Amino acid sequence: MLRILEHHQAAVSVVNHAMSEADVIAVLEHPRTAVASDGWIMEATGSGHPHPRNFGTFPRVLGHYARDLGVLSLAEAIRRMTSLPASRLGWTDRGVIRPGAVADLVVLDPARIADKSTYDDPWQLSVGVEHVLIAGQPALADGKPTGRRPGRVLS
Repeated sequence: MLRILEHHQAAVSVVNHAMSEADVIAVLEHPRTAVASDGWIMEATGSGHPHPRNFGTFPRVLGHYARDLGVLSLAEAIRRMTSLPASRLGWTDRGVIRPGAVADLVVLDPARIADKSTYDDPWQLSVGVEHVLIAGQPALADGKPTGRRPGRVLS
């Protein structure tokens, strides 16, 4: 292990299969569970085999768990990705749609939303997201990146 770390300048990650599908469903069924990801990949291409969560956490919950399995409703899944985590962080202007709130919005097709990334072929983007506005600025339009990056680090 030390030789691997040394050879790769300690930039090594491991994909660990520690949760079963039943575990994920049990966690999602709990009403206080927020949906988030610790994925770190910021580009659509690269090398290696990063965890599929880097490309599909939210579409997986919306498509597979909400639409296909009915573990939670689409509206509840969206709440757990938006207003629930924002409220826990004390952000009153995020995760909600109302006058004065930051316009971070996603337009998606509930029938098509799906993750495509797999453990064998992780570098696949999800489908079904049509538009993304970050602070009111289009970051994705008609399913294509606009090149704009209006987001900022929040503290």
